[in-house]
Amino acid sequence: MRIGDLAARTGVSVRSLRYYEEQGLLASTRSPGGHRHYAEEGVDRVAYLQRLYAAGLSSQKILEVLPCLESPSGATSDAAFAHLVEERDKLVAHIAGLTRTLDSLNELIDLNRAAR
Repeated sequence: MRIGDLAARTGVSVRSLRYYEEQGLLASTRSPGGHRHYAEEGVDRVAYLQRLYAAGLSSQKILEVLPCLESPSGATSDAAFAHLVEERDKLVAHIAGLTRTLDSLNELIDLNRAAR
């Protein structure tokens, strides 16, 4: 399918699909006229990439996790697991920091209300 078709089927912009390809996350073949063509599996691949991006993973981290999808084995699974746990731990720490900030803001709001 052509890039516009993949974009329409996945709800992802053509620009994003080109970016995924530049990052090595998505592959296409080229027609003699230079047009990108994607296999049917591209739809599932883009959906998977979207889920990983939504989880907060960077393109680099996604590249590190993809071997588990492309060549499942004990080694690739263990590596993907380690990367995902690392990302989860970063997210947990970030949420804890945001919670502390929220608590501080709530305290300031309460002090402000009491002073009125």
